[in-house]
Amino acid sequence: MNIEETIKALREELRDHNYNYYVLDKPTISDYEFDMKLKDLQALEAQHPEFYDESSPTIRVGGMVTKHFETVVHEHRMYSLDNSYSKEDLEDWEKRIQRNLGDAPVSYTCELKYDGASISITYEHGKLVRAVTRGDGFQGDDVTTNIKTIKSVPLQLKGDYPEKFDIRGEIILPFDGFAKMNEERIANGEEPYMNPRNTASGSLKLQDSSLVAQRPLECLLYSIVGRNTGISTQFEMLEKAREWGFKVPTVAKLCHSTQEVMDFVEYWDVNRHSLPYETDGVVVKVNSIQHQEELGYTAKSPRWAMAYKFKAEQVYTVLNEITYQVGRTGAITPVANLQPVLLAGTTVKRASLHNADQIEKLDIREGDTVFVEKGGEIIPKIIGVDVSKRPTDSKPTQYISECPECHTALIRTPGDAKHYCPNEYGCPPQITGRIQHYISRKAMDIEGLGGETVELLFKEGLINDYADLYDLTKEQLLPLERMAEKSAENLVQGVADSVKVPFERVLFALGIRYVGETVAKKLAKAYKSVDALMVATKEELVSVDEIGDRIAESVVDFFQNPKNLDAVSRLRQKGVQLELSAEKLENQTDVLQGATFVVSGVFETVSRDELKKLIEDNGGKVGSSISSKTGYLVAGDKMGPSKRTKAESLGIPIITEKEFLAMI
Repeated sequence: MNIEETIKALREELRDHNYNYYVLDKPTISDYEFDMKLKDLQALEAQHPEFYDESSPTIRVGGMVTKHFETVVHEHRMYSLDNSYSKEDLEDWEKRIQRNLGDAPVSYTCELKYDGASISITYEHGKLVRAVTRGDGFQGDDVTTNIKTIKSVPLQLKGDYPEKFDIRGEIILPFDGFAKMNEERIANGEEPYMNPRNTASGSLKLQDSSLVAQRPLECLLYSIVGRNTGISTQFEMLEKAREWGFKVPTVAKLCHSTQEVMDFVEYWDVNRHSLPYETDGVVVKVNSIQHQEELGYTAKSPRWAMAYKFKAEQVYTVLNEITYQVGRTGAITPVANLQPVLLAGTTVKRASLHNADQIEKLDIREGDTVFVEKGGEIIPKIIGVDVSKRPTDSKPTQYISECPECHTALIRTPGDAKHYCPNEYGCPPQITGRIQHYISRKAMDIEGLGGETVELLFKEGLINDYADLYDLTKEQLLPLERMAEKSAENLVQGVADSVKVPFERVLFALGIRYVGETVAKKLAKAYKSVDALMVATKEELVSVDEIGDRIAESVVDFFQNPKNLDAVSRLRQKGVQLELSAEKLENQTDVLQGATFVVSGVFETVSRDELKKLIEDNGGKVGSSISSKTGYLVAGDKMGPSKRTKAESLGIPIITEKEFLAMI
């Protein structure tokens, strides 16, 4: 056997041992023997660099240093899940599914919801090529070097895997490994880590991959996305992933009714504490991939999946003081400052009290002993008061009448739950809040500029709105606290680079009340430029899909304000994108304007997602279910018979993929 064959054989043997140990939990050799073989391979590779292989087991020891994690756009968006907390929630969800799918029998795959850091890993020709954090769902950080050090992540697949796909999962830290890490930290006189989830998440952004390699991280995989994967059900997907070399939990169960789902939930609500990982619920997914495609997505979540959250942990503590925060829109949020208490693995010191009505409803007062839980085990909230422990000198809470920052009298419009400070352009938190929103990741994503720096720049009188950012110079920044030359250069360059951000994100960044990411995209698509949007009337705006009276009024009010018009004018002078790019406009027409299409079945020429995009790019609307408002049903292969029957009963034209393509 020549040297190249020796190296390849040793790599293959180590991959098998790694799989047996970290995925199957059935080691066939001792740790010592494995380490010796790994050292032999490292020595051979060092002597013969011409046989380098990016998926060699020696890569797992780490050593590369990443100074900056590149932002990467997900080829397939990573959605969040809707949550449910009762059997009734699940039954309502099931009814919505049946309305969309008709009489088709539906089964469900139930999986445990592991509490870790979400990751998307891309494989091409069986090799790991990229690993990206969830980020905001649209884009995340490239952490490939760190992910390659995790032993349960295969660098080279085996079996009948697709040519290219993304696999999604959670990076988790098992309880045993977490406890050992903390023992070492305490022995070294360091503060212990607070909980496994945050430690796992923080590990992904360590600059030195050799430090990541030392942490006992694992990756549990649960979903594959890509074209032509050859997989027809979620349950099959889990089995296939396991065959290809991924660590996929074996507790998943195929269920055929809500009752079976609830049996699974109830079992694991009791038995989850025996698991080696943190888990906070059960994820229920429609099993058929074709049904998943039929059901599609809302703006934030798949319609075919639901997270059933286990009952939140509760503790009690003392409410020391109620303070008030001012948001970027002027909304006032009362905050309970608590005696620190450990809750679901983290120390809780503060909790939102939401609004005046909530305070009145709970009759909550300073000095009260309160019950706190984590809503969905994420955000702390106060759910009740132990009145028996209330101090004798307790007085009812009087909600503030003035802004705590600028002392302007607060207003509260009829039907609105919150109080507002109307001093929009003179109240410091509103000014800095708008700028912080402008630079945020989902908006302009300005490199080198964070929330604290914005507040410092405002305090020093260098900025008063987001347009001022484009006038900043390195010379102005250098005298500021903690501002080195490189930091100043990065900030100025980051602001300059933001002029390349596309119009729909700029529109979101402007901070128009009620205009979130999804609404900004719809308005950008409908009006194509800020100039057209500026002169739109309320009546014209409400004719746009999903734009109601409240959003329309807010848009009109925003562009009637001279300060906003001035800021937009200055952004224009700096070259910020205030209209859709020629590239985006190139494929857009109005030929389907006013028509609603429902897409069902499997298609040949284009994928279902591409077909939906073609509808929207040509002015049409994609509907999720057939109704009297549906204009056309685009029917592919394997379309459910109930959809055809309903379309025929309503007299809705049923067209083929070929006929649709001819329309555009």
